[in-house]
Amino acid sequence: MEIFQGRNKAVVGRRLSWVVVLVAVLFSGALLAADISARTAANATSNLPDDAESAQAARLQDQLGTSRFTPAIVVFDRGGDPLTGGDRAAVTAKARELTGLAADGQRAFPVFADDGAAAFVAVPLDADTPEEDLAGPIGKIRAEAADGLPDGLQAQVTGGPAFVVDLSQVFDGADVTLLITTASVVALLLLITYRSPWLWLVPLTVVGVADQVAARLLAAGTHVLGFATDGATTGITSVLVFGAGTNYALLLIARYREELRREESRYAAMRIAMGRAAPAILASSGTVVLALLCLGLADNPSSRSIGLAGAIGIVTAVVYALLVLPAALTVFGRRLFWPFVPRLGQAEPTETGVWSRVARVATGRPWLVSAAGVLVLAVLALPLAGVRTGLSDTEQFRAKPESVTGQQVLAEHFPAGASQPTSVLTPAESAASVRRAVAAVDGVQRVDRAGGDDETVELTAVLDTEPGSRAAFDTVESVRAAAQGAAAGTLVGGSDAEALDAEAAAQHDQRLVIPLILGVVLVVLLLLLRSVVAAVVLVLTVVATFAASLGASWWAFRHWWDFPALDLGVPLLSFLFLVALGVDYNIFLTTRAREEAFQRDTVPAISRALAVTGGVITSAGILLAAVFTVLGVLPLITLTQIGLIVGFGVLLDTLLVRSVLVPALVALLGRRFWWPGELSRTDRRPAPRAVEVGEAQPAGAGPATRRPTRE
Repeated sequence: MEIFQGRNKAVVGRRLSWVVVLVAVLFSGALLAADISARTAANATSNLPDDAESAQAARLQDQLGTSRFTPAIVVFDRGGDPLTGGDRAAVTAKARELTGLAADGQRAFPVFADDGAAAFVAVPLDADTPEEDLAGPIGKIRAEAADGLPDGLQAQVTGGPAFVVDLSQVFDGADVTLLITTASVVALLLLITYRSPWLWLVPLTVVGVADQVAARLLAAGTHVLGFATDGATTGITSVLVFGAGTNYALLLIARYREELRREESRYAAMRIAMGRAAPAILASSGTVVLALLCLGLADNPSSRSIGLAGAIGIVTAVVYALLVLPAALTVFGRRLFWPFVPRLGQAEPTETGVWSRVARVATGRPWLVSAAGVLVLAVLALPLAGVRTGLSDTEQFRAKPESVTGQQVLAEHFPAGASQPTSVLTPAESAASVRRAVAAVDGVQRVDRAGGDDETVELTAVLDTEPGSRAAFDTVESVRAAAQGAAAGTLVGGSDAEALDAEAAAQHDQRLVIPLILGVVLVVLLLLLRSVVAAVVLVLTVVATFAASLGASWWAFRHWWDFPALDLGVPLLSFLFLVALGVDYNIFLTTRAREEAFQRDTVPAISRALAVTGGVITSAGILLAAVFTVLGVLPLITLTQIGLIVGFGVLLDTLLVRSVLVPALVALLGRRFWWPGELSRTDRRPAPRAVEVGEAQPAGAGPATRRPTRE
């Protein structure tokens, strides 16, 4: 009768597995075949809060019609040598030719530098041109400007539209490059982890499909949820899906392989593995999703977009990991693990592995290990005292495109703010007094009238500070104070004002979102572990990991890569990813320790939990770190910084904090670690009892005697 029932269960399990795989294939195929285009951010002010002064100024400019045109700046120079008479004639001729590429009714005029070593021609373009359509006009301007110049005279195109085109070209083909690089890294690490010629193909395929499905869902989400996306958002989402999805796969497969040594039926083994692993996976993925959704309260629309997109990606990853992957694994059976096939009754190799020895060291001398771990984190965090944030347009790229080098030439020979003047919009009756007040501000080279109507006048102030620099921000603040003092209701906008408002929004977001993320993580740990002490200790360890990673990375950025600063959004996003993802490994470790603590005392429980989970969590951490580091293949400093900070932080958490410091702290605290839960109040052990056929054994128990069932 038992054999007959076993056969029936095997048949049902086999059919169910095939049904799940078939449904997943049909659903994924239908979604991937759908033609869904994402909404993209339209302009610079789309990354500003609606109530930011520069955003209000931009809307008022739209109403006045003074922002109908935006200039592409063609800079001519001889590398510092004076322009010749032929050069000046050629520049004048080029201005006439470039007029044909300007917006309807607009003309291009040459402007020569006072030092005689450079000139520029501003070519007005329609400001309503979508960012994705700017590559054509900028390409034509660049080709026309460089054609037929005298020997030694060079032309470079800069200005707002050129920066937009160069930034977008960073992401040309980036989706394919990022996907190929990420998949290759994941495949290599899975192959090393499993040492099987084909096991790695199953999780890689499932996660790869989840990534593409998440991309389609993200595109649909931009229309349903009303947010916009860009190359950075889609790149980060893809990394999250691959990193988190593979982590969940590693944890599930490790538990499945463990149960295959105790269960004859692979379907029974998977049911038990799911019952034990799914709560930890759901808790960790839920933590990440809730932390990402905290970004929905950010002022910066770009941060909000990353939060919503990342949440969609993580939900997709966990659905495929918990529904599709188990079915795919059971379809192939034990032979999928060849040549290291887990057999019924086989001893658990982790009992005597390297992580069991690490556990003995960490818990054997907890005071020494804890002090050493805290000291390492403190030393790594020391460079935090010198962290700078805020990159100008010319500092966004690792390699300098034409728009950057052109801006640098322009700044050498003309007032630094000539290509990006600051806009001052004031009531018409106060225009004269506002103009005088702004012109008197230190750092303002000149003030001109740019247009307006009977009610509002727009003035443009040319600053003599480098665009996007701290000096420029100080000047903008002084201009705002002077203008408001002359006429209430005056608005100051322009690229420097937008950058200043973006910095203020980033600081506000850090003050608001970081405590929310910590609160979410704390609540999840409290609900999962039922221990205040455990939750607080684990939160403190991930915060310390973030501080150490940010400090060490900042030192490397300054001394190895010579980055001038962190981009504005880097600290918040790095904190989010490190805390939300870093706590995953602590969840995997401590949930297993809690499971073990019902069978043995706290120190043996954490030791065995580390021995059993150490290998898989370390593999997951190394893989996640490698996946985030892949962001560095894109020549954008922001993504490079996020990738390296999170990658290093995950490695630090995996190899030091989770594997050494946390077990030592648990050993120091003993049963107090579980306070006020029941594990903190008793050392009672449940009485052993017989294990029924098909029932999971207690962790650490030897294989039960049971009749084999055919699959």
